[in-house]
Amino acid sequence: MTERKSVTAAAIAAALLAGCSMIPAYQRPAAPVPQTFAADLPATASALPGWQAYFPDPALHALIEAALANNRDLRIALARVEEARALAGVARADRFPTVAAQADGSRARTPADLTGIGVARTTRRYDVNLGITAFELDFWGRVAALSDAARAQYLASDEAARSFRVSLVGDVASTWYQLAALTEQSQLAGDTLKTREDSLGLIRKRHDAGLASDLDVLAAESLVETVRAQAADLDRQRAQTENALRLLTGMAVPLPAVPAVSRQPALAELAPGLPSEVLLRRPDVRAAEQRLIASNANIGAARAAFFPRIALTGNLGTASSALSGLFGAGSEAWLFQPVLTLPLFDAGRNRANLEVAQARKVQAVADYEKTIQQAFREVADALAARTTYRAQLTAQEANLRAQHALLERVKAREQAGLASYLEVLDASRGAFGAEQAVVASRLQLVGAEVALYKALGGGA
Repeated sequence: MTERKSVTAAAIAAALLAGCSMIPAYQRPAAPVPQTFAADLPATASALPGWQAYFPDPALHALIEAALANNRDLRIALARVEEARALAGVARADRFPTVAAQADGSRARTPADLTGIGVARTTRRYDVNLGITAFELDFWGRVAALSDAARAQYLASDEAARSFRVSLVGDVASTWYQLAALTEQSQLAGDTLKTREDSLGLIRKRHDAGLASDLDVLAAESLVETVRAQAADLDRQRAQTENALRLLTGMAVPLPAVPAVSRQPALAELAPGLPSEVLLRRPDVRAAEQRLIASNANIGAARAAFFPRIALTGNLGTASSALSGLFGAGSEAWLFQPVLTLPLFDAGRNRANLEVAQARKVQAVADYEKTIQQAFREVADALAARTTYRAQLTAQEANLRAQHALLERVKAREQAGLASYLEVLDASRGAFGAEQAVVASRLQLVGAEVALYKALGGGA
């Protein structure tokens, strides 16, 4: 009974022993970016709404929800999170002893010339025991460091999936607005084509009556075919954009009717605040930091490899030469086998592994800092784009008004015989280009607002 207690106490002690951690103290690197995005922006950030509030169109809501439920790339990212979570569970389990029950039996025959008594012998053995096998006493924190690294990798995968989710929401919205712009441009091209075909018919009638020259007819035909080619190109872009949107949504829902981009609801006004606040929002930055924490923990595991490793094997049970005697009096059996392993010569393997871990941490620090700098740039670019596209749209709208006024005046002059039809065609061409430019500028502005929302970590 005393021996059984000693084995049990050893097993319990093995489970409770905690080691000395060799993990270096973690310190978050300073963010290598300016303290503010722009001098004229307020330091206080506006509240970042969820994507349901930021994108007010219900039709777009349905597409984003379909993408979040059916996009295959997102499913892959979420499956990788589950894989990392399971691996972290495996690493954590190594910190505890594995207790297993085992039953086995064996029969062996020894020839007569090997028994020493000149008679062949058949032996039998049956065992039933409960014990632990090769459980490492983590004095130096090697197993704990590996567990911490696996957990950090899991958290990094989780943040990476959140980052992909943000990108997916933004990509669906961007594609939706692009489709809206192409729809509006196609409608403008169709209306313009019909108008110019009607004009071509009138010019041909005037030509037959001797009131228009061959040059007028050729110019009108050229203008019609130019618009026809632009309309075909817009139809192609629209079809390809619809296909892209179907792929993003996992082809799970039919595409709704898309209103023109000029009739889309306005998005909320966003102020980024200080860069430090933006970094807390962005899951890709948090993922990079978790990867840095994992590399820091791996250094601790590599350092611990230089120190002795103690593994414990022990079991307690019963053994007998016959099944009927397994649980009889005097059949108790036990084993207690600690093993101490001290690295003496490994041809520099442990040193090289430590250098690998240290080099990977340097890479992780650089990756973390680069991610912060990239995040800063994306926000700054989106802010600059939002400001300049607004000014550009204002100028394009003013130009459109001027082009329409010019077209009306040239038409009046042509009807009065003071201008040629070629001047009307030139003015018509300018008005059509201005209309298309206004739609493109509206798309660029809303695209900048979507990019800013993504850069600020929206949708996470």
